[in-house]
Amino acid sequence: MQFHEALSQIPKPSEQRIALRVSAEAEKIIRQGHPWVFDQSIIEQSHRGVPGELAVIFDSKRKFLAIGLYDPTSPIRVRVLQKGKPATIDSNWFQEKIKTAIALRKPLNNKNTNGYRLVHGENDGLPGLVIDRYAQTLVIKLYTPAWVPHLQDICSALTSFEHLILRLSRSLNKQTKYLHGLTDGMTLTPQTTEHLILFKENGLTFECDPINGQKTGFFLDQRENRERVKKLSKNKSVLNLFSYTGGFSLYAADGGAKEIVSVDFSVPATQATLRNIEHNGHLSNVKSAKFETITKDAFEVLDEMKKHNSKFDIVILDPPMFAQNQSQIETALSAYRKLTQLGLNVLKPNGILVQASCSSRVDADSFFETVHKSAKEAGRPLQEIERTGHALDHPITFKEGAYLKCLFAIAP
Repeated sequence: MQFHEALSQIPKPSEQRIALRVSAEAEKIIRQGHPWVFDQSIIEQSHRGVPGELAVIFDSKRKFLAIGLYDPTSPIRVRVLQKGKPATIDSNWFQEKIKTAIALRKPLNNKNTNGYRLVHGENDGLPGLVIDRYAQTLVIKLYTPAWVPHLQDICSALTSFEHLILRLSRSLNKQTKYLHGLTDGMTLTPQTTEHLILFKENGLTFECDPINGQKTGFFLDQRENRERVKKLSKNKSVLNLFSYTGGFSLYAADGGAKEIVSVDFSVPATQATLRNIEHNGHLSNVKSAKFETITKDAFEVLDEMKKHNSKFDIVILDPPMFAQNQSQIETALSAYRKLTQLGLNVLKPNGILVQASCSSRVDADSFFETVHKSAKEAGRPLQEIERTGHALDHPITFKEGAYLKCLFAIAP
């Protein structure tokens, strides 16, 4: 089935609204702007509903509190779209939301950059929906079946782009009952998925594989940290761990690094890194840099490098998420401790450590404290250059939405 055909067959959500009352605590956090209503906080419900129906939440005085997308398949029962003031949630409402999100990213849209996050879910008032831009292609990723009945309205608001690709989260991909013929990787326009998408980021050219790549094909959230690395890299040797498709590596080279080693466990990621080097081969600094790629576990590579007394001026540690849930926080902190010490083992005296975390379960204070403590235990207390968080296209509007943190520091 084609994307157009599938969209036309998706049933419209019911005109009848689900009425809900929630606990006093839930009322409080909704007023504070929290976008999620959990199943356990619902104390009264008018009738059962299906994913994508609109639920109106009333306060203890039975006055309007909020309206959102209902999802009976998730512990997050309602994803709040609007609070405080009633609104008609229709195609015009969605269009205005997306227009606002696009306007926020206007400073990023220039001849040197055409790859960034266009809609950042909850933090742009569209919970459970992410839209990433790669040149004239948009990748729409859904994290809840509640968006399926509204997908036509979302696509109608994105007509200024040439290609739309649909991605479904792992859990949503299994919920075929609510997908109405939609499949992961569907294209709305004649975009062939056999060809990789090329886009620009701060003047560098990268490729994106929106179907087979991680996330939507690239880690757009590290753009500003990559630019910081570029400014620190002149005449330096750089080790980039968990390098994926070589984002930090190319920025380091463009900044004048003389030697860059990229380490990632994934063969396709390593191959993409090599292609990204080729895409930027016309740039003089990239052309003159010495590149090496290693396809192996980063922890093992760091152990081997210590044995061979390999040393670098800059070590970049940007691992995948270590904590998927609350129970994994201590394990994640332990992994960050180990990684810090392994990274310092191969960092030259007065070298620069760049260490990041994308685990939302691990708060920033715990992360930075863990890295500093680990460095002290290794006998190399860090002198901070700066701490960074989220870029313009990844705004944060509620505490649980914050996930990215990065430390730039000198290790004596």
